[in-house]
Amino acid sequence: MPPDCTSAFYEENAETYANRARSLPKQRLDAFLAGLAPGAAILELGCGGGQDSAYMLSQGFDVMPTDGSAKLARQAEVLIGRPVRVMLFQELDADSAFDGVWAQASLLHVPRRELPDVFARIRRALRTGGIIHATFKAGDAEGHDSFGRYYNYPSAEWLSELLTNGGWGNIAISESDGGGYDGKPTRWLTVSAER
Repeated sequence: MPPDCTSAFYEENAETYANRARSLPKQRLDAFLAGLAPGAAILELGCGGGQDSAYMLSQGFDVMPTDGSAKLARQAEVLIGRPVRVMLFQELDADSAFDGVWAQASLLHVPRRELPDVFARIRRALRTGGIIHATFKAGDAEGHDSFGRYYNYPSAEWLSELLTNGGWGNIAISESDGGGYDGKPTRWLTVSAER
C-alpha cells in the first residue's frame, strides 16, 4: 500500500479521529516545555485534533500547529481557535525560526528513505540549542497497520544512528509500552535531541 493511504485515512476519518478519547501526554509535554524558555516558539508537526497545541498555548508558549490533512487541520482549528497550517513534513522550509519542535506520533508516517531529509529540515527550522520531541512505533521494518496507514517502525539503534549522522546532539531515546488508535499493544520510542 502506498503512503497516500495514510493521508486518505486521516482525510476520511478526520472528525472521528480528532474527537476520539485521548489522554493528553501531559508528562511528556511538561518535560518538553521545561526545556524551553517561557513563551518560546514551538512548531507542532502533525497536530491531529489539536489537543497538544491547545495545552502548550495554555502554558503561554507561541505555538505554530501544522498537519498534513486539511480536514484534520480544520478540526484542530475549532479546538485551538487559531489557524492551523496545512503542510507536509517534506514542505518544511523554515530557518532558525523555532526553539522547539513537537512531533508526537507524526513522523512515524514518514517513509524511511525520506526521514534523513525531514530531520534535516527540522534541524534547520530550529534555532541553535533548539530541541525536538518525537515518538515512533518501534519495529524492524516498514509496514502498515490494520487501517492501511504506513509506519516506518524503526528500532532505537536505527533512529540513534540516523540522528547522530544528521548532526543532532544530546540524543535520548526511551522505550515504553502503550497503545494506539488501532487498539493494539504498541512498543513506543520517545526521542529527544538538540540542534
